[in-house]
Amino acid sequence: MSVTPDLLLHAYRTGIFPMAERRDDPEIFWVDPRRRGVLPLDGFHISRSLARRLRRGGYSATLNADFLGVIDGCAERQETWINAEIRALYHALHVQGHAHSLEVWMDGALVGGVYGVTVGAAYCGESMFSRRTDASKIALAWLVDHLRRTGFTLFDTQFLTPHLASLGAVEITRQDYRRQLAEALAREADILAQPLATSGAEIVARNAASSRGKG
Repeated sequence: MSVTPDLLLHAYRTGIFPMAERRDDPEIFWVDPRRRGVLPLDGFHISRSLARRLRRGGYSATLNADFLGVIDGCAERQETWINAEIRALYHALHVQGHAHSLEVWMDGALVGGVYGVTVGAAYCGESMFSRRTDASKIALAWLVDHLRRTGFTLFDTQFLTPHLASLGAVEITRQDYRRQLAEALAREADILAQPLATSGAEIVARNAASSRGKG
């Protein structure tokens, strides 16, 4: 059975996602992890060093300005599961308005970013990359802030890595993930409903206020 954009979108709604073994492998297989990584939108951790970097500036962030540039940045590492078919499928979802990228720019160059698929009030993060120090962390900080403000309730990271764990991501069971996904699918969110934050300082202030509110 060939994978179509519609089938791919249906897969996300049922909690699974595709991967390839490597860049030059034409085969795609479906993944349904027993343990799932998620980044709680009210639990994003901004370290002191990241807060300083966000306040310092010297970069800009955009939404959907260079989707293919982001996916290609994610695939440029030595080992990647992004093959030509996956690239084409996610680009098709992007054209349809279901896949979105957030880019970080420095000195006019794309230096980091993240992309993923939106279903209901869930953002299913696919991959991220960084060509400068902290660029992927800046992208995630901007994205988490934006998802909060546009009505999202679930940020799926698929797997838990040490990098994501340092930012507040946790691992949950497949059953818990399916429950959170069902709740998110019952809601509506629009990633285009609000403009991005205008500065990193704005993000740091909002994140601090959210942390105080939880206390």
